[in-house]
Amino acid sequence: MSAPQSTSHDAHEQDAPGASDAASAPRPRRGGTATDLAQVAVFAALIAALGLPGALYLGGNAVPITFQTLGVMLAGAILGARKGVLAVVLLLVLVAAGLPLLSGGRGGLSVFVGPSVGYLIGWILGAAVIGWATARLLPRYRVLPALLWTALGGIVAIYLVGVPVFAAITGTPIGVAIVGSAVFLPGDLAKVVVTVLVAKGVHRAWPGLIAPRPWPWKRNAAVTPRA
Repeated sequence: MSAPQSTSHDAHEQDAPGASDAASAPRPRRGGTATDLAQVAVFAALIAALGLPGALYLGGNAVPITFQTLGVMLAGAILGARKGVLAVVLLLVLVAAGLPLLSGGRGGLSVFVGPSVGYLIGWILGAAVIGWATARLLPRYRVLPALLWTALGGIVAIYLVGVPVFAAITGTPIGVAIVGSAVFLPGDLAKVVVTVLVAKGVHRAWPGLIAPRPWPWKRNAAVTPRA
């Protein structure tokens, strides 16, 4: 009878110390993308829900006053630039598909040839500016700088697109259109305050929703030249 021989396969497993560790190592989680998509969908739904109270037209203005700009500001301030923009884009895509998700039950491609289309496009820029700045205000998120940056994104950036497009479509002189847009300022300033207060509470309760980023000038200052 011949003596039992160990197989080369067994010897190989014994000689490879990392084989069992690699097999038992936990696989990387892939929940990040699903979480991001869920957050984008939730805030797109939030912006749509804020249109349910309807729209208010003042002074014969063709652009309505709505609560949906508040949802746009919150998307940028809570989700950041990338996911905030995606939430706004998702909403606009659904509107273009015919869903009545804008205030007053508006929807369809006709919305994008009307006088308010510039403000809808400005929502994308506004969410991007607020999200970009919020990443650089974290982790402290001081109220005064947050108010200034949220106003810059939620008011200035949106008006920067909305007012000229409104003037071009309606044939209104740009100066008259700028003065006419002042009717939106009190409500938009109130939305800025609400956004900052809500975002501060959210980032305090759930840190890490937005990864903190350095300001460009601080990042450049951190780079020291080699001798």
